Amino acid sequence: SLLLLASLLLALIAGLKRKSHDNHWPQWTILSLALLYMAVDEASSIHELLEWPARRLLGRHASGVLHFAWVIFGITFALAFALSYLKFILSLPRPTQSRFISAGAIFLSGAMGVELIGSYYASLHGEKNLPYSMLTAIEEGLEMTGVIVFINALLNYIIDHYKEVRLRLDHF
Repeated sequence: SLLLLASLLLALIAGLKRKSHDNHWPQWTILSLALLYMAVDEASSIHELLEWPARRLLGRHASGVLHFAWVIFGITFALAFALSYLKFILSLPRPTQSRFISAGAIFLSGAMGVELIGSYYASLHGEKNLPYSMLTAIEEGLEMTGVIVFINALLNYIIDHYKEVRLRLDHF
């Protein structure tokens, strides 16, 4: 639900940017859609469908930190997305840049960093034990903290750039 909230805030900003003819509205829209996908993936574990193709790709190297082989695709996608958004991030005001980068670093330290540690541990000791469960809790905690920091960044961006935002919901 945190990812969904972030997606909705991004969609709100995208709509406001489009209405004001800001050239960056497509970037805000794509970012909103990316977080919507992440929310759906978090609820349904779509990324885990990449496990089998990644294991085939890695062959006998799918062990240790690559025990959860899907992370190869995750790291590749995260890096490509970050590089494609670098110019956009640099176009943002400094406080927003810092907040976005901090949020991303916190999120990715859990989603990729602790995931790799957990992968290594699971390859040695399995997944049904207290230490692995603790690593999973740390991973999820960092991911949620990163999204909360991102939501805070988005709310601060809205406060800094718009005097007032009104939402009107009509009956259908």
